[in-house]
Amino acid sequence: QVRLVESGGGLVQAGVSLRLSCTASEGTLSRYAVGWFRQAAGNERKFVAANSRLSDHIWNPNSDRFTVSRDNEKETVYLQTNDLKPEDTDVYYCAANLTTESWAPERDEEYDYFGQGNQVTVSS
Repeated sequence: QVRLVESGGGLVQAGVSLRLSCTASEGTLSRYAVGWFRQAAGNERKFVAANSRLSDHIWNPNSDRFTVSRDNEKETVYLQTNDLKPEDTDVYYCAANLTTESWAPERDEEYDYFGQGNQVTVSS
C-alpha cells in the first residue's frame, strides 16, 4: 500500500502561481512514475502531466502553464502551475505507477495509487 499526500493548493487570485507537491508516506516516491490529474465534482478525471521514475520521460501537454518535475533526493514530485485562471479550479491528484521504468503513463487506469487530492480554487 502506498499512501500519497498532495500539498500546496489553496484559494488564490487569478494570475498567481502555485507549486503543488506530492510525497509518499513511506518516503519511496523515487521508485515510481508519478502523474498529476485534476477533477471537478461530477466530471471525469483529466490528465495534467506525468514524470517517469528517472525523469527520462516527461509528459507536459500543458507546458505553457503547468510543469511537472521531481526531486528524488527529497522523494517529492512537483506540479508548478503558473498564471492560474478560474477554470483551473479543481481538485488536483497525484498518482503513482509502480511498474513502469522509463515511461510516464497518461491514462489514470495505468496508475496504481492516487492521493486524496488537494483543492485549488482560483478567484477572478
